[in-house]
Amino acid sequence: MSDCGCEVEIKNQSQKRVLYWLLAINAVMFAVEISLGWIAESTAVIADSIDMLADAIVYGIGLYAVGRAASDKAKAAMMSGYFQAALGSLILFDILRRIIYGSEPVSTLMMGVGVAALLANVICLILIHKHKDGEVHMRASWIFSTNDVIANLGVIIGGLLVWWLNSRWPDIIIGIFISVVILRGARLILSEAKHQL
Repeated sequence: MSDCGCEVEIKNQSQKRVLYWLLAINAVMFAVEISLGWIAESTAVIADSIDMLADAIVYGIGLYAVGRAASDKAKAAMMSGYFQAALGSLILFDILRRIIYGSEPVSTLMMGVGVAALLANVICLILIHKHKDGEVHMRASWIFSTNDVIANLGVIIGGLLVWWLNSRWPDIIIGIFISVVILRGARLILSEAKHQL
């Protein structure tokens, strides 16, 4: 009975279920945040929404990797890392655009969206927690979810500072911080995936 492969099948189904939930949560939050970030003229919220999109892509790639060979999982993680790097660079472009053309971020909207995104990402962390030391594609998902919580706290702090200082610069600084977190996560995943290959 121990050679039936049942344990692998159960693990794969568990991974799939978690990844579907993570994909759904991040896709919904991306749509909410990109819309409200545009209305709020907030670099930090838009950066966080792009991070949610990157994570949704990562989880979709992770779903592809479930049940596949270790090399396929490493390649999926590598693809995830490249997506994260590209989206992190896109955020830096938006930040540069806002520095040049200006923006007036709405602090209350920033804080509200930040709190909602934080709650969503805490749920994601709870869902993925038991897989955080698993295979490379699941570790990638854990790293991205952890980075999201840091980014959400940054958005909330940025909103508070925009309100308190009556300045757009905290929003821009938090946007830069989020892009750095995303790019760091991409580097970690790419490094681990290359090591696995």
